[in-house]
Amino acid sequence: MAAIEIRALHDEPAVRAALRDMLIETVAQGGSVSFMHPLAAEDADAFWAAALAAAGRVVLGAWQAEALVGTVTLMLDCPPNQPHRAEIAKMMTLARYRGRGVATALMQAAEALAVARGRTLLVLDTATEGGASGLYERLGFVFAGEIPGYALKPHGGLTGTRIYWKRVGG
Repeated sequence: MAAIEIRALHDEPAVRAALRDMLIETVAQGGSVSFMHPLAAEDADAFWAAALAAAGRVVLGAWQAEALVGTVTLMLDCPPNQPHRAEIAKMMTLARYRGRGVATALMQAAEALAVARGRTLLVLDTATEGGASGLYERLGFVFAGEIPGYALKPHGGLTGTRIYWKRVGG
């Protein structure tokens, strides 16, 4: 298996197409990433166009050879009373690459970037059903609590969300 390379993504046609397809696949497989199934390609594309252009966030991509196989977003634009904090969002790995260290590499890169940007606290949430709690706990995130019935699952029905935090860089 080729090494995983993590780098910041920019709005290029091939990158946006890969992100669009990854988001559609994730939602179709029940991934709770803010969208409902079926997710239209135009909606997925519009989401990534906005995300890649947004100030205060960095979209990281995991590449294996020439394939974009995973992504995570580090949201740095917090309110004025929270300049020490960043949020992790939209962690996704293509199904055929799960279990190969892609998500771990993405999270480690996001954490290093947060520290480089002067952040000392990371927060994230994940679905109670089918979320990535195990991954986040293995990476040192602390479970803060659960909100029941927080969001709709992509195929319908409510799921809770689990809130996590981690001190970094100090």
